[in-house]
Amino acid sequence: MAAAARFLLRGAGSKAYISNVNSSAQSCLGTSLRKLSPSCLSQTKTQKKHSSHFTYHPDPVPSNYGPTTKMNLFQSVTSALDNTLASDPTAVIFGEDVAFGGVFRCTVGLRDKYGKDRVFNTPLCEQGIVGFGIGAAVAGATAIAEIQFADYIYPAFDQIVNEAAKYRYRSGNMFDCGNLTIRAPWGCVGHGSLYHSQSPEAFFAHCPGLKIVIPRGPVQCKGLLLSCIEDHNPCIFFEPKILYRAAVEQVPTEAYTIPLSQAEVLQEGSDVTLVAWGTQIHVLREVVTMAQEKLGVSCELIDLQTILPWDTETVCKSVAKTGRLLISHEAPVTGGFAAEISSTVQEEQVEVFRSGQEIDQLLTFTCFRANNSEVVYSELLRRSLSHHFSHLGTRPGKDPVFNHLVRKQHLGRGCPSAPCATTDCYFWFNEPSLYMRG
Repeated sequence: MAAAARFLLRGAGSKAYISNVNSSAQSCLGTSLRKLSPSCLSQTKTQKKHSSHFTYHPDPVPSNYGPTTKMNLFQSVTSALDNTLASDPTAVIFGEDVAFGGVFRCTVGLRDKYGKDRVFNTPLCEQGIVGFGIGAAVAGATAIAEIQFADYIYPAFDQIVNEAAKYRYRSGNMFDCGNLTIRAPWGCVGHGSLYHSQSPEAFFAHCPGLKIVIPRGPVQCKGLLLSCIEDHNPCIFFEPKILYRAAVEQVPTEAYTIPLSQAEVLQEGSDVTLVAWGTQIHVLREVVTMAQEKLGVSCELIDLQTILPWDTETVCKSVAKTGRLLISHEAPVTGGFAAEISSTVQEEQVEVFRSGQEIDQLLTFTCFRANNSEVVYSELLRRSLSHHFSHLGTRPGKDPVFNHLVRKQHLGRGCPSAPCATTDCYFWFNEPSLYMRG
């Protein structure tokens, strides 16, 4: 897509590439462009090779939670679970292979330390794992269930959305399973293919009664996981598995919590608001630097952290300042949670506009599976050259050719070389959906 953006910027004859797109509803954008420019083939191969690249950016050493030790992300999970088992005699951990340490070693040593009655394996049945967890939580235990991969959580969907999420409501608050926490490795890893790369947070974000949390690194992972365990609502805690060993920070050894439903502004800026969660935070951190150095664009970066209920106030406050919003996520673009953020922000900013506050424009667009900072930066570059940034030009203009190409390709669906929701190296962009002021 970076090559496509550059190609469109060079202003090749529009009739040629529009007719090329119209020639086949099932062809993909990359294929159409390669027919026009032989050089695009090598660029596409190079980009695919590096499409999952990002550099992990550790957070500063926390000073308000006591002594720290060096941990990667899976060790921070182990530390949080260890703290919970030590302080809460009702806490139990269960799932496939957790007694042996789990496939990612997140529970290693816990069965030996706390006994087989508190850390134990279950049959390979996600529906049963969550159903058991609901019963244990209702009975008063602190139930911590592990789904071996987020991709396998779907057999438990009914138990989560129809039982766990609604238990309190349907009993008139007489009963609840708020002591249930469901952990699951989440997101792309570079070689996970279709059953080990999914990001299903948007499926559950539709359901009231749940909390959904995704950390960006070890320090946040431990604090947010302990907050989920202590929270009085069922929580789904998705852990970016590509960061299990890649992310290393100084993590407090004692228990501490980080508030849920509270986004964190990692860097302040004035021109555009960047929002992400999990692994994408580290992609956008690179974009922030690139945009500043190459475009002179000041980016404000926000880690959402909690997907449901999300921190609308922090995001909307930032967009009111910058007037522009970019959301990057790993999940498929259709029905992705970025659409909910975009819709809410537009609604809130329309109210601000009606109240008389000056807003030059509201630009929102979404990056899909853009695990390479060059991809997101290329989109910023394309839009800045189209005068989407007021200090680089005037009122934002529309890009009918790019709109046409994206709409015609249905975001890559049906293209064998670009499966919409499997591995990590495919990405598309949405066009801006609302402009403020004429």
